[in-house]
Amino acid sequence: MPTETRAEGRHDSAGDEQHAKADRPNPQPNTEHEEHGRKQQILTRKQAAVVRNISDAVVVKSGEPFFLCPPDGQIDTDGDHGFGLYHHDTRFLSGYRLWIADIRPSALAAGARSGNSATLELTNPELLVRDGQRIEKDRLGIRWDRALDGDEAELVDTIRVRSFGSMSATIHVRVELAASFEDIFEIRGLLIERPGTLREPRWDGDDLVFAYDGKDGVDRTLTASFKPKPARRTDDGCEMDVDIPARGESTVEVRLRIGEHVRAGAAPIEHRAPDEHRHRPRTALHIEDGGLPWAGGGEWATAVRSTDLLFDALMSRSLDDLRILHGELDGHAYYGAGVPWFSTLFGRDSLIAAWQTLAFEPRVAAATLRLLAGRQGTKDDDWRDEQPGKILHELRIGELARLDEIPQTPYYGTVDATPLFLLVLAEHARWAGTLDLFHDLRSNVDRALGWIDRTMGDTCYLAYDSTTKRGLVNQGWKDSGDAIVDADGEIADPPIALAEVQGYVYRAWRGIADLLERDGDADAAANLRAKADDLRGRFERDFWSDSLGCYVLALGMGGKPCEVVASNAGQVLLSGIASDDHGQAVARRLMKDDVFAGWGIRTLSSSEVAYNPIGYHLGTVWPHDNSLIAEGFRRYGADEAAERILSSLVEASADFDHQRLPECFAGFDRRSFGVPVRYPVACHPQAWAAGSIPHLLTVTLGLRPDGFAHRLRIVRPRLPRFIDRLEIRGLPVGTERVGLTFAAKGGATDVVVTKADGVDVVVERD
Repeated sequence: MPTETRAEGRHDSAGDEQHAKADRPNPQPNTEHEEHGRKQQILTRKQAAVVRNISDAVVVKSGEPFFLCPPDGQIDTDGDHGFGLYHHDTRFLSGYRLWIADIRPSALAAGARSGNSATLELTNPELLVRDGQRIEKDRLGIRWDRALDGDEAELVDTIRVRSFGSMSATIHVRVELAASFEDIFEIRGLLIERPGTLREPRWDGDDLVFAYDGKDGVDRTLTASFKPKPARRTDDGCEMDVDIPARGESTVEVRLRIGEHVRAGAAPIEHRAPDEHRHRPRTALHIEDGGLPWAGGGEWATAVRSTDLLFDALMSRSLDDLRILHGELDGHAYYGAGVPWFSTLFGRDSLIAAWQTLAFEPRVAAATLRLLAGRQGTKDDDWRDEQPGKILHELRIGELARLDEIPQTPYYGTVDATPLFLLVLAEHARWAGTLDLFHDLRSNVDRALGWIDRTMGDTCYLAYDSTTKRGLVNQGWKDSGDAIVDADGEIADPPIALAEVQGYVYRAWRGIADLLERDGDADAAANLRAKADDLRGRFERDFWSDSLGCYVLALGMGGKPCEVVASNAGQVLLSGIASDDHGQAVARRLMKDDVFAGWGIRTLSSSEVAYNPIGYHLGTVWPHDNSLIAEGFRRYGADEAAERILSSLVEASADFDHQRLPECFAGFDRRSFGVPVRYPVACHPQAWAAGSIPHLLTVTLGLRPDGFAHRLRIVRPRLPRFIDRLEIRGLPVGTERVGLTFAAKGGATDVVVTKADGVDVVVERD
């Protein structure tokens, strides 16, 4: 998952190890004492900068801005939390409290199904209003509708207060606001100084204006307007007198408008989101059908409907979340990594989410590849960990980034985004059946291959060690400071070669070799395949552990193995680098109780010394990790295990609001609580979590396209046991669309082709 760096020597860090997003600089120790101190520092940095739980947050997002609040709608004004209204990596609103007759209403229900709007239902405790009049408990219905308009950068709250009693009343409604304009790095405790000037709030007519003069040349404002007209004004809000008729209702409106003024001579702000009318993926399929809705119908190339309402709701939620996270930069679409901490372009995350949804909207993958190619590394830059040919890790555009106080402009500290770039390019070509994108990006491909070759160097493995000594300690997807450990629970020393990353390289080389061969460059293709074969042989020798019964997590400094059972071994399988015997052994090992928690595969076995069920990468369950592991299981014939992963995540989703799978959840055994335990500060929505169910469906049904041959292979099709029938419309294979129906029959899965103009559909049972 995305993690950010810390700028050494510029600001102090308050720590954020619980959410594991900032790692301390990683200087080479001069003494054994220094080395021990460095490890202790990383191991003991457990206090999260964001100390309050956001797992139940109600989230709305429209284009670039997003807003999140607790289920009662109230945001404490002390700012010591992650709630608020965000735009361009800045939290514009950090506090919002609503009082009815000096009492905070009680929450009943909350939801945000549509993405850009939310509804909260509240009621009243006993109230004392004017002239001693009392309003009994639960006599007022308070409906709080929130709508976020990304085009206008405006949050509109409509609060309808309805009386269920026979008496009219005049109540005063009080609103308190707070706006500190913190950079997201400050909220998360990674940097503690605010470089600009925060102004005192002021009234401009009936509008309350909060203002911040950024040192980066941007004046930021939050303007609050109120209806009815404020009866009393305060420094942080107002009171309004509201007449509530007997058995009637009255309305209060609060508008919060984000403002950004770029001063003369300052650099313009880079935008990362499309206009509202381009917010959804372009319609490729229009479905008119009676009965149950189609998940993705009308918005995605592919639509799905089954006989299981729970699964269909989860599929719809997943595709809606990806729509919400859809952004645009340099004219190209991508999926932002997740709300609230990573609502931006991340190389690894955006690529994996695009890969997971190739069967649903391949154009996003093509656009993401073009976008990342346009920002591929061109030089050696120690501050940003940039190197020629390298694919970026993260892009930020807030005040601290604009001042070069942080290296995310963009930052390149990732070891796996570059092979993933090549891998996704090859996978996209299989679906699209054309070399056009490969031709357009050929120079980028060559530079990416060159970076891999140079980085592998004498070690012969793709390993990482930040060149800045100020960047990330760990640069794979498990990038928290304490994620990569050995059997004693000690943190591994770089350079570190992760097991799954070698698999990414293997699959990338073979995939690009196929494209080169199609393009007539047989010699280059043969060279890449030879390198892949050589890597596979060395990998089997150096990464396999007989005592573990699976591959080790990584090789650390000097080739020392991190001999622990971790989910990384499962991701190894999706590349095909494992031998048949070892692949099947890994599947068996990862489905044992110490690894499989009942809701999915843990990041680390519960039998390991470093295991922690709420450690960010030390025992939690990540939906995206499980979806990639399931693909590997299917590759090695472990179909039952892959289906079990899908079923467990579907069942887990039933306990999350609107079935939204979060970034991760705790690794407690299913038998302990009967429900998945929330990870306190997990992102939701989160792109590769949302992509997990579409990917798992593609994998479980055995869909393997060959767009070049206008062929779709369906290999060992397998409907989940809870689904009797599933229909797919608009599946893109080359330039055509395929329709399929899968039906359970006597323990097997029948496949009926309902539409396949120009596509040869082949069902392979064995």
